[in-house]
Amino acid sequence: MKDKKNRLVVLGGGESGYGAAVLGRKLGMEVLLSDSGTLKEPYRSLLVQEGIPFEEGGHTPEKILDADLVVKSPGIPETAPLVVALRDKGVEVISEIEFAGRHTDARMICITGSNGKTTTTSLIYHILRQAGRDVGLAGNIGHSLALQVARDPKPCYVIELSSFQLDGMYRFKADVAVLMNITPDHLDRYDHKMQNYVESKFRIIRNQTASDVFIYWDGDPVIKAEFPRHDIKARLLPFDADTLPVLPKEDIPIKGLHNLFNALAATLACRAVGLTDEEIAAGIRTFKAVPHRLEFIREKDGVRWINDSKATNVASTYYALEAMDRPTVLILGGTDKGNDYSEILPFVKEKVRHIVCMGVDNAKIVKFFSGHVEGIIDTHSLAEAVECCRRVARPGETVLLSPCCASFDLFKNYEQRGDLFREAVTNL
Repeated sequence: MKDKKNRLVVLGGGESGYGAAVLGRKLGMEVLLSDSGTLKEPYRSLLVQEGIPFEEGGHTPEKILDADLVVKSPGIPETAPLVVALRDKGVEVISEIEFAGRHTDARMICITGSNGKTTTTSLIYHILRQAGRDVGLAGNIGHSLALQVARDPKPCYVIELSSFQLDGMYRFKADVAVLMNITPDHLDRYDHKMQNYVESKFRIIRNQTASDVFIYWDGDPVIKAEFPRHDIKARLLPFDADTLPVLPKEDIPIKGLHNLFNALAATLACRAVGLTDEEIAAGIRTFKAVPHRLEFIREKDGVRWINDSKATNVASTYYALEAMDRPTVLILGGTDKGNDYSEILPFVKEKVRHIVCMGVDNAKIVKFFSGHVEGIIDTHSLAEAVECCRRVARPGETVLLSPCCASFDLFKNYEQRGDLFREAVTNL
């Protein structure tokens, strides 16, 4: 099914924007890609090579407002003046996932949640690949869905969806929808209203029918409280701590209660698309942990160093601390998103001996945890934080980078934060 709309403007020139532009060109649309900053490589060179018009360093309003359809980067908020102007004019503004979904009949396995979605998405993809299924990986990880639909179409895609991506989806339908959990996150994007964020996450079941599947954590009170607000037509497949995995817990290579839940959700999703328990178990056994999520780096002088840079909210750090089996030196800090640290306080009291803060402004963390741990050290660079951890950590302890916060005060993203931490620890 093709849209009749011919003039396509793509806002944002990253992976998703480039993919949307390529798909638009393949569909015969008149395409313009517009980026307010400088286009990064390889996307700039690829656009030049393929003859796709673009502008960078700012948007030309008259060109953008003349569009029939706009595909917007998930990083651009609805409150951006140009988006408001497009909406006021009646121009349809959608996400790259929505755009790609309109031009494929592939089966969609979609995963969202405040925590665990990357590991669960990667695990589902790995299990399916190990079982010989022809699948693509897209969304927050993998390549652009639009680019794959244009260049290398698959019969099935496994897609990690953020709330920002879900916000731009309207006709898209997940054949298998997985909702891991909902805890406060990105509230600065949702007028600091938890209900707005919850409703965004529940868009994953939008357009589902009785032939589709909705997998969710049965123990999440936020998810259960939201059920009466929705006319859920899909078949419900809940999981909880009492759900039996397809292989003994001790044989699951990714450890911790949160990873057990990830494995349970992946199991239900793979069953829903026809895999046997034997195929699922074989895939789980050979799965390796996602980088930056409880990633073991090394043990030196009796101290274990773990990179959990992907923990950008309180709940994610909660799960990391739950998995700790030794006294811990915890690195916290970054861009606070309205965090309430009381959720992790019991684990901090039980397991954390020292907190090392790493951020531009650590006053909130220092104030909250003072008196609850043996010591708190305030640092403002990764090198300083690692050196402080090396100094205070004792043999038999763990140094855990699980910041609770976004990375944008000192780093480009959580990946850079984790990569630099891994490098610094490796060089100790």
